[in-house]
Amino acid sequence: MTQIFTVHPTHPQPRLIRQAADILRDGGVIAYPTDSSYALGCQLGDAEAARRIRSIRGVAADHYLTLVLRDLSAIGHFARLDNTQFRIIRLGTPGSFTFVLPATREVPRRLQHPKRSTVGVRVPDHAVTQALLAELGEPILSSTLILPDETEPLNDAESIRDALRGQIDLVIDAGPCPAEPTTVIDLAQAPPVIVRRGGGDPARLGL
Repeated sequence: MTQIFTVHPTHPQPRLIRQAADILRDGGVIAYPTDSSYALGCQLGDAEAARRIRSIRGVAADHYLTLVLRDLSAIGHFARLDNTQFRIIRLGTPGSFTFVLPATREVPRRLQHPKRSTVGVRVPDHAVTQALLAELGEPILSSTLILPDETEPLNDAESIRDALRGQIDLVIDAGPCPAEPTTVIDLAQAPPVIVRRGGGDPARLGL
């Protein structure tokens, strides 16, 4: 059964956030709002839940899933940063950017790029996401909620539940998102490369 929780977009109800975190801890896959679009998420160490996300997205086992983190300080736990990379990320955090960086040993090998040992990280600027991360106490392993053969992310909670009924455990409904994927910046090479243009303006980062 796919549940739906209706939460306030800026002051989410703590009881519902606790329940959503429990669903993640129990191996669930959820759809949740961010500052760019709705995303699919699961617990970091849950390989089966990650497989379910890739199956819903229709992507291969080596497709990047992103670590969604609470703040800039958390990035250093999962990615190695030099001073230049740190300055760029600080300018775009929180915000609608995903950064590709060299992974630390804290990141399971199955979540790293198989040849480059990199990982994608991001810190969203959304109260619901932040509340969920705070309650969970760890990153959410995530992917933009774009279904196979589609080019735009789903943006309506009821439509998400209808499309994914029985495939996910929960939809957190906080109203519509900007419905634009993040801008992806590869900082693991020099100079940095803009992999995908989305909601984040690279000029904000000096790129």
